[in-house]
Amino acid sequence: MCTVCGCGENNKHSHKHAHDHDYSQGVAGVHVAGLTQTRLVSIEQDILAKNNGYADANRGYFSRHGILTLNLVSSPGAGKTTLLTKTIQALNGAFPMSVIEGDQQTANDAERIRATGVKAVQINTGKGCHLDAHMIGHAMDDLKLKDKSLLFIENVGNLVCPAAFDLGEAHKVVILSTPEGEDKPLKYPDMFHAADLMILNKIDLLPYLDFDVQACINHARRVNPAIKVLQLSASTGHGMDHWLHWIKASRELSLIGRQITAAA
Repeated sequence: MCTVCGCGENNKHSHKHAHDHDYSQGVAGVHVAGLTQTRLVSIEQDILAKNNGYADANRGYFSRHGILTLNLVSSPGAGKTTLLTKTIQALNGAFPMSVIEGDQQTANDAERIRATGVKAVQINTGKGCHLDAHMIGHAMDDLKLKDKSLLFIENVGNLVCPAAFDLGEAHKVVILSTPEGEDKPLKYPDMFHAADLMILNKIDLLPYLDFDVQACINHARRVNPAIKVLQLSASTGHGMDHWLHWIKASRELSLIGRQITAAA
């Protein structure tokens, strides 16, 4: 697991594009044979502690400026980017929005976001399998985030490593698509335990699949009794209104939090 190997920790950081970050250069972190369990635990604790320091700084910035930040996580192909583009289009400029895109390679998803008119920064992690809080801090510098805005972070497609890395976000949103099967919350419990909201995407495919919706929700609440669940189809738009309402309500809470912070 990358909290042990520290993937990306020693990789060089270069700018390939005015809005792109590339962490793919340099030697990838790997598990080192022969280390004792005590040493591995120590390395893991050091990596997470360093990340959490950056995450706290990010969170403080978001709070002071009333920025709602959502960390979207899923396995590859669950529909994160489609959900993002449809969400941006549906919100139709109601308030300022920005996107940080995470992938191992290419800027394909960032280009899809930019086509909507919203500013996006691409982070390429190379061999790294997740975004970390330090990467987010660099991307924030490029985005020049506006006060009272909405920041989406589309994490690298992976249901394992991103669960352990706090980016300073207000909420982790895990997206599960119906073709993946209803047992994913049990197979990847850390991710579903860390998330505040589960979006069950591609429900338009239910007539063609052997997928038990209630069993999936039960599995998610078995590992996280407090998790909220929304069912939608990003491609058809069915159920999107509930997702948009959740975003708007969460944004209002972030603005209240900013007022409290300012008063303090």
